[in-house]
Amino acid sequence: MNTVKIIGYLREDFGKQFAKRLRQEAQVPGVLYGGKEQVHFYVPMSLLQPLVYTPKVNFVSLHIGEAIYRCILQDVQIHPVSEILMHLDLLEIAEDKKIKMQVPTVLVGNSPGVARGGRLVNKTRKLSVSAYPRVMPEQIAVDISGLDIGEMIRVRDIQHTDYVVLAPIELPIASVEMTRALKTAEMEAGKK
Repeated sequence: MNTVKIIGYLREDFGKQFAKRLRQEAQVPGVLYGGKEQVHFYVPMSLLQPLVYTPKVNFVSLHIGEAIYRCILQDVQIHPVSEILMHLDLLEIAEDKKIKMQVPTVLVGNSPGVARGGRLVNKTRKLSVSAYPRVMPEQIAVDISGLDIGEMIRVRDIQHTDYVVLAPIELPIASVEMTRALKTAEMEAGKK
């Protein structure tokens, strides 16, 4: 699992005006919780790019002064118009406590349905997963090599032992759908 190193600075002032000034200086206010006490900090916005704007799952090594915290990104608030990072919530993790993360699904294999002209649709790109930090998967590989036209893979079809997928077992992950061109070809073949 990747670890992103972030250097933060303690905040003493928690007011809206101070937070607004931080954002104007390209700093993002944040809170670390889950440990013995909450830690209020701010981070240069540029350091958050590899953490926030990635489909990958990352752990965070947060350095504030002499203290180092191992954590995960719990939530990020982004301005709806300017897309500036507004606030960051990090959750401190411990090896003996399960955590929940959004893990990307990756489709692997060659589908016979796609080979016959079907269209592969990735219906669920991320799944919520609960696991201990040491066994948290970076991605969930979904084997599509048996998928034909009109078939789908659901959460119940994923084989795993180290983690729990926190989604309904009937949730579709991938399917192979018939394309319009294939439907037309089959209809014309049926007329002959």
